[in-house]
Amino acid sequence: MKKQIFLIVLLSGFVWVQSLAQSFESSNQAGTFGYDLNFFKKYEEPIVLKNNNDQCQIVVVADYQGRVMTSTSNGIKGKSYGWVNYDLISSGEVKEQINAYGGEDRFWMGPEGGQYSIFFEKGKDFIVDNWHTPKSIDTEPFDLIENTDTRAVFRRKIQLTNYADYQFNIGVTREISILNRSTIVDNLNIDFGDNVSYVAFQSDNAIKNIGTSNWTKDKGLLSIWIQGMYIPSENTTVIIPYKGSLDLNTSYFGEIGADRLSITNSAVLFKGDGQYRCKIGLPPKNALPFFGSYDADNKVLTIIEFSFEGDTCYVNSLWKHQEDPYGGDVINSYNDGPLEDGSIFGPFYELESSSSSKELQVGESMRHIHKTYHFEGKQKDLNLIAKRVLGIDLSEVKTKHNWP
Repeated sequence: MKKQIFLIVLLSGFVWVQSLAQSFESSNQAGTFGYDLNFFKKYEEPIVLKNNNDQCQIVVVADYQGRVMTSTSNGIKGKSYGWVNYDLISSGEVKEQINAYGGEDRFWMGPEGGQYSIFFEKGKDFIVDNWHTPKSIDTEPFDLIENTDTRAVFRRKIQLTNYADYQFNIGVTREISILNRSTIVDNLNIDFGDNVSYVAFQSDNAIKNIGTSNWTKDKGLLSIWIQGMYIPSENTTVIIPYKGSLDLNTSYFGEIGADRLSITNSAVLFKGDGQYRCKIGLPPKNALPFFGSYDADNKVLTIIEFSFEGDTCYVNSLWKHQEDPYGGDVINSYNDGPLEDGSIFGPFYELESSSSSKELQVGESMRHIHKTYHFEGKQKDLNLIAKRVLGIDLSEVKTKHNWP
């Protein structure tokens, strides 16, 4: 009898250890949130915000300007939605032009090109070799001011000098919050069942003129520019609804073929496969405050909501001297791909929104809110959300437009 009890206890212990090992292994597989969280713990001090019994979680890194690196809708074993540059982060290398660490919500400012650019020095040609990301929005950390389970607030004083040789003195405040289900339902005016997992978060970004002179158009203005980097796939499509007669900007990095870009009566469809370097932009006259992407392979619908009040003054980031430096885009999407020398930043694709630009007197501020929603489930369930928010049927996204 004692021998039987001993064997039962031994077997139970083996099953428990095996179950624990399997649980540990499943939360440490590449592509899971647990894998990415453990990775960041090795190299940074990640801030984790969470709700919904820890099913909804995001990772924020102060050293990367309070950047949201990734998120999950299914706990540590769930998919990790953000693109992460593991090689660059683990190497400890600091690159001169840009440190593409990845992340779903990174704080940048514009304009990127033109006579008021903050990425090119005065007098330099607008070519890749002369392009540099300002260190204050690339490698310098933001200060963590406040942190709870669902919220983190960062601040930083920075200086930027533009192509016209004007120096901006800027106070930046950035607040990251993870959103609960009721807020998601109210924001998007939707409802969804328990078969759809979800996670959502927002960045509330403000810049303040803390210098001694007013910011005026003739000296150059700034925009708050939020960018999200995501894992590409052959069956990922960026979806940008639009209004009015479309004036889509496709002149950033050369021609875009019909195998990558398709226009319907209500939406722009753009392939996010990370295999060809190209970029599109939507001007304010066509913009709606929602856009997103759909990964048909992994059944993940991503929606971006951003603050948009119909302003028309947006900085122009084209890499050239511009006739209209304030005739820029509100929404951008970038698809990564090899440069001429064969090197590549990613691969990834990006979903980006920008604030309008304002002339700020000393002491005045402007802000921009960028919200990210991920929904994961069966296509028929996600389709209800896509129709409601983006005005498009997901079954048509790939089949109708025949992506290769």
